[in-house]
Amino acid sequence: MAKPTKLERILRVRTLQLGLVQAEEARAHDRTASEAALKGRIAQLVAGVAPTPEPVAGFSLVAAAHFRERLHQSAHAAEGRLRAAQATAERAVEATREARRDQSAVEKLIARADALEVLREIRALEAAPAGRKNRHDPC
Repeated sequence: MAKPTKLERILRVRTLQLGLVQAEEARAHDRTASEAALKGRIAQLVAGVAPTPEPVAGFSLVAAAHFRERLHQSAHAAEGRLRAAQATAERAVEATREARRDQSAVEKLIARADALEVLREIRALEAAPAGRKNRHDPC
């Protein structure tokens, strides 16, 4: 087996890096989806605690108001986490794009090196002296 060339080693490394970056991108998208789902659940809870026109005890109104306030704080925090997760996902997409670009550049260099090697071999065959051909007549 031929010794791997420098470009092949670089390609292997770039391929591994691309896989890692793609995994990080998938995790970032999962975090974004999770934060969006959490924000939606908090919004549902806020809607469920909204005041009703029925007469209720004052203590339950205070408790509901306190709970609503806490839910609004949680919703605000969830919005911030969602924005952070979206920014992370965007950076991960860009990192994946760069890793793909690096990998394809190395693949193009390998293809160019292979093409040059083939051209060198063709030129060497063209420059080689014509060999004597042994023609055997049918017996």
